[in-house]
Amino acid sequence: MSLGPETSLHDESTPTADAAQERDTSEKAIAGRSLKQIAWRRLKKDRVAVGGGIVILVLIAIAILAPLLIKLLGHPFDEYHNDKIDPTLSLPLGKLGGISKDFLLGVEPVNGRDIFSRIVYGAQTTLTVAFLSAFLSTILGVLFGMSAGFLGGWVDSVISRIMDFLLAFPQLLFSIALVSVLPQSMLGFNTRWSRTIVLIVVIGFFGWPYIGRIVRGQTLSLREREFVEASRSLGARSPRILFREMLPNLAAPILVYTTLIIPTNILTEAALSFLGVGIPPPYPSWGGMLSDALQFYRYDPMFMIIPGAMIFITVLAFNLFGDGLRDALDPKAR
Repeated sequence: MSLGPETSLHDESTPTADAAQERDTSEKAIAGRSLKQIAWRRLKKDRVAVGGGIVILVLIAIAILAPLLIKLLGHPFDEYHNDKIDPTLSLPLGKLGGISKDFLLGVEPVNGRDIFSRIVYGAQTTLTVAFLSAFLSTILGVLFGMSAGFLGGWVDSVISRIMDFLLAFPQLLFSIALVSVLPQSMLGFNTRWSRTIVLIVVIGFFGWPYIGRIVRGQTLSLREREFVEASRSLGARSPRILFREMLPNLAAPILVYTTLIIPTNILTEAALSFLGVGIPPPYPSWGGMLSDALQFYRYDPMFMIIPGAMIFITVLAFNLFGDGLRDALDPKAR
């Protein structure tokens, strides 16, 4: 007699479990993805952008671990190795600029300094200037661009004219003149980091109008949207609307343009160092190494090829990654 109720109870519970399982499966099937998840999936599928990102991460790791890498694989960047130089021609002994197991990228003509060590420390300097100047440009561009686009009126007119003036200003010539008259050491830093700070400020200051115009245009479009009007009707103040409502919607173009402005900053720093107003000797920089190689490229082409290749690879990696990031964050892209 007791088997009937138990059997009946078991039969009733089975469909309930099956229905719950079907409901969970259907919920997983229709689960939506956030914009971040969609962008991440798109970026992962772009092999070119992923390759550029890997190269960037490797370069950042090299810059951070520069002292350790030099200790393990190289020599001090300002140490002379005259025994590796032909006393008659002042050129490196051996083939390909003196490349060997002790000097992975060869040595410099005349003095025999380790090119590998100078490339590694040059990466540290170049990436520091590029990243921090891009960060400074982004901060200034976002603040002034959002203010011009949101407030409008005379504020927009004044900021727009300032941006037009800076965009028309001869940045390179002004940078050369400014850096030339500043002292070698200041603020308690040594010569290398004093000049690095100057380059960050100069490059970052002249770079903000580019991102400022983009942010201003996006802000002019966003300030007429419904969610902004709703915030105003609820009594939200301008700072809250700017930084809590509008800034998250500007994150994608800001991020994309920041990644694309970094290679421009790398080339600007290399150009200033090439012209002799960047990182002062004996501290290494890729542009400075190219400048030193001018008089030797016919006899020791590796001295010019190596720093030139590093600049090319770094700029290319940032451009490829920036293009892939732009496509991944584009809501209209498939």
